Amino acid sequence: MQDFDKYLRLTRGCSIYQKNQGETCYSYQVDRLHVFDWLENVRPPKTRIPDIVEVRFKNNHKDFYRNVNKLPLQRGDLVAVEANPGHDIGVVSLTGELVYRQLRKLEIPLDADFYIVYRKARPVDIEKWIKAIKREEQVLIRAKEIIEEMGLKMKLGDVEFQGDGTKAIFYYTADNRIDFRELIKVYAAEFRIRVEMRQIGARQESGKLGGIGSCGRELCCITWKNNFVSVTTNAARFQELSLNPSKLAGQCGKLKCCLNYELDAYLEARRDFPDTSIPLKTKEGTAYFQKSDVFKRILWYSFDPENSVNMTPLPIERVEKIIEMNKKGIIPDSLLIDNKNTLDIIRSKHNLKLDDLNDNAKNNR
Repeated sequence: MQDFDKYLRLTRGCSIYQKNQGETCYSYQVDRLHVFDWLENVRPPKTRIPDIVEVRFKNNHKDFYRNVNKLPLQRGDLVAVEANPGHDIGVVSLTGELVYRQLRKLEIPLDADFYIVYRKARPVDIEKWIKAIKREEQVLIRAKEIIEEMGLKMKLGDVEFQGDGTKAIFYYTADNRIDFRELIKVYAAEFRIRVEMRQIGARQESGKLGGIGSCGRELCCITWKNNFVSVTTNAARFQELSLNPSKLAGQCGKLKCCLNYELDAYLEARRDFPDTSIPLKTKEGTAYFQKSDVFKRILWYSFDPENSVNMTPLPIERVEKIIEMNKKGIIPDSLLIDNKNTLDIIRSKHNLKLDDLNDNAKNNR
């Protein structure tokens, strides 16, 4: 029972506990699909009937349902909702005014064809729900064996049973199109349920399987992230990260989602940077851009266009000044400002130690 209670917390976001006289009860747990209802105490307009609620199922999806029976639902209630076919059991995750803001955010019209909430879950509904959940792990193992026996080139990631135990969704990934009509027949005969096959992407698969990232923390896609935004190598270029696929790729094999987290800050900081493709012409020679320290607003230049050796750090103001002088046909004596060491100027301006700048220069040669 203890192991199943842990599984229930992880996958459904609720916990089983015993009251006095042996009564079994269920408590709501905060999970990765949790939304803080900051409008919980705000009364909705009188013209609006709060008949739409958000219901969460297994910890990877949730949906909106119409409360046609005007039940007094609160967050954390177990409810029986309409499914196709039969009914499903879910946890109410959001009610009230914030539901309508979510609908507006997702561009879902209020007159959309929502499934309905039948009732609060009865003890008999909950018993069927628990029996169905207990089957998931065993069915997943057997379903993988059947795929290997049939020689299909697909990977089964997760199984989710409907609350009434009559239907299950099999989540899989595949590189090519798979003809699984025969597989569905085998599954239906083996498990005596209705079968729905649903293909997911590599990122969604990682979110279902979980794991530890290179940062040492649990993967974002299993803890809190649900909406996956495309990540391109430009995100790494703007942050001047090494374009090493083994370091930039996550466990899903795609570019890490966290490459987008600080991208906006880098783009904002680089907005007033000069064009680094323009070489700086001085009497000492032509200097070429090598790297930048975005937030300290320092650009590093070297007289060797191919190798990052003997780099000189320059503030962006000095770079802009040299570019402006070159456009007017003026060639400065050196990259340094007024024959003073640029390192001393940067050190005093940014309150940096000279050793730190020298160490940065050595590390980037």
